[in-house]
Amino acid sequence: MKKILSGLITIMFLVTAGIQPVMAATNAELEKRIEVLEKLLKAAYENPAMQGEKNKKNSAEVKELSDRVRQLEEQPEKNLRLGTWAEKLTLSGLIEVETNYSNYDFDAPGTSDEDSTDIALATVELGIDADIAKHVGGHILLKWEDGSNGVDVDEGFIILDGKDVVPLYLNAGKMYVPFGYYESHFISDPLTLEIGETNEAALKFGYATDWIDVSLSAFNGDVDETGDSDHIDDFAASLVVTPDISEAFGIAFGVSYITNIGESNGLEGEITGAGTVKDDVPGVGAFLSFNFKERFFLELEYVSALDDFKPGELSFDNGNAFEPVAWNIEFAFLPIEDLELAVRYEGGNDLGSNFLPERRYGAAASYGLFPYTTLAVEYLHADFENNDKSDNLTVQLGIEF
Repeated sequence: MKKILSGLITIMFLVTAGIQPVMAATNAELEKRIEVLEKLLKAAYENPAMQGEKNKKNSAEVKELSDRVRQLEEQPEKNLRLGTWAEKLTLSGLIEVETNYSNYDFDAPGTSDEDSTDIALATVELGIDADIAKHVGGHILLKWEDGSNGVDVDEGFIILDGKDVVPLYLNAGKMYVPFGYYESHFISDPLTLEIGETNEAALKFGYATDWIDVSLSAFNGDVDETGDSDHIDDFAASLVVTPDISEAFGIAFGVSYITNIGESNGLEGEITGAGTVKDDVPGVGAFLSFNFKERFFLELEYVSALDDFKPGELSFDNGNAFEPVAWNIEFAFLPIEDLELAVRYEGGNDLGSNFLPERRYGAAASYGLFPYTTLAVEYLHADFENNDKSDNLTVQLGIEF
């Protein structure tokens, strides 16, 4: 087969290169050359090896062409599916960088004051919300905070709701159970959040309309009564009302209840005795949030245990029965667009000598430098139960998207 191909190539070269001589040749010579060329072509075509190569090549070309056509047909469908999923997903995020000055004044004689400064990447959040189908959704919140060991799945739950059929919903997964409200215009969290906010894997059942949201959560917390087995025996319930009074006034108020306030993020780590208590300590919360023309804001909140933790059950109780209580009052207003000024006064009882302050007050200001970009500054002075004092100044630059 190689000899035949070589001959064909040689003849084609001679024919091409010798066009002028052929034109000058006699008719008899031309006819002989054509006859020889026809025989060689016929022999090559009829040769089994050559024919096999030809068939293989044709088959490969047909297959390649078929694959290309199929890929082109499938590509629009793939693009459509990707485009459809892109429409179903919503991404959001937050990055906060803080610089801080802190001074701690010890009341004990002979103890030197402590002061420090720091710059830190305080918070990074990435949220993903998916509208899977009608009545089905999902929510994921990845979070990293300064001092944490790594990125944490702060929230991750499935959402089932009735939408236009019935105003009911079910959230299943890791979430903040419905205890407390914790609205704030400051950089630092209020004391109410410090003793009340609770993040657990839970089932949350709710009824929600434009002006009311009633919910009940069930979960298996990490703090148990002594001798109890490991069961789903913790509950949190909430009622939030947002009546539509007028365009100028906005108001929201509500109450909440939890069967064991010791499950809160702030108190759970302070439970001694391998995370057990003699009796669950229930908690209650209440709040009022008011605004006028989205320029004047008032936030009131109260969170309290309804019973005592027994002496020694909290790391900061100094051997006493403690019933932690916290409250927060904030007022904020916008003198001009993008500038918010706020003041806070908060306090509590049975919060330990240096666990949380007995009284804290201060001021904050935030300004929108650019769209979704905020520069904020706050000053807070704190008084502790043992007469220690602290002063903190924080400046924060944050973006959200």
